Formats: sequence, C-alpha cells, structure tokens
Amino acid sequence: MTDDGRRHEDLTDPEWPVVESEVEYETGWYTGGYDLVEQPDESTKRYYWAELATAVVVVSVTDDQLVMVEQYRPTIRERQLELPAGIVERGESFTQAAERELREETGFEASSTSLLQEVWCTTGMLRHRRGFVFAEGLSPVDQELDDNEFLSVRAVPLDDAVSVARSQPTNDATVEGLLIAHDEGLI
Repeated sequence: MTDDGRRHEDLTDPEWPVVESEVEYETGWYTGGYDLVEQPDESTKRYYWAELATAVVVVSVTDDQLVMVEQYRPTIRERQLELPAGIVERGESFTQAAERELREETGFEASSTSLLQEVWCTTGMLRHRRGFVFAEGLSPVDQELDDNEFLSVRAVPLDDAVSVARSQPTNDATVEGLLIAHDEGLI
C-alpha cells in the first residue's frame, strides 16, 4: 500500500459488519478490491470498490472570465474543456492542493481560495473524495505542467460558463463545480 495521500483511512465504522476486506489489485493510480459485508437480513455479499486518490477541482475566475484547461483524455478518447483539477497530496488541504494545481496547470496564482463543497463520488463503486475550491485574485506565474500533462489554458466568459460546461463533451467534475459555484452566486 502506498503512502501518498491516496488512501481513505478515515472511513467511518461500518453500520453493516465487514466480515473481510480484500485488495485484489493495486496500480499507481487506484486500488481495487471488495468488502464481504453482512447485510441486515444476515446474508453476506461482496461489495466491490475501486479507491482513487482524493482530488480537488478548481473554479477560478479572473476579469469576468473562467479559467479552464483543454486536454485530451485517452480513457474516453475525447478532448475535454474542463476545470483545473488534480490529486490532493498527503498533508495538503483542499485549498492548498487547489492553489498548487492552479499554478501548475494554468500558470495562475490565486490570492484567495475557499472550499465550496466536499463530496464522495460514485458511491456505489468508488472510494473517491473530491473537493471543489473557488479561486480568485489571479496573478500570472510560470506554468509547471507534470510530465504527463499536455493541456492548453482557455478563458471562458463568466456569462457563458455554465452552458459551456454543460455542452458535450463534458465531465462530472466540471459540471458539478460550475453548478456549485453558480448556486453560491460566484459565477
């Protein structure tokens, strides 16, 4: 098991007894396995899960523009216009991870960040927590892309942000982040 901030050690005590918990595979990106659980009728069932790193999604605004990134996603074989996002490293808060990811992916530094929402994602199969952070007061700095990041920074007018995010092709993190920020009156 790696020690890089990917594990969700803080799972609450189970309401249904876990008879056994098995890791069946592990890669550098995710871990998969199952929990054999005793259900309320005393039968048992394997509940399979994949565990992904805790992630942050950044809704960043400057000069009435939303900062987005465009990148090709090999897993779905499509180019996506999305919010900057990345893994929360061990010891980082959501806002610290957002500041780092924003700087690395877009070349902007925020003077202010705030956590909008923290959620569990696809709870029927994933152990994956995601935080949505709002960033503003952006100043240009050097972009520091990881060696596997091939992306372009794009600005979208705030008035068009939600409709752009909901246009195909799109993804859950981008739509969720913008709807939360819109609901908060931030965009």
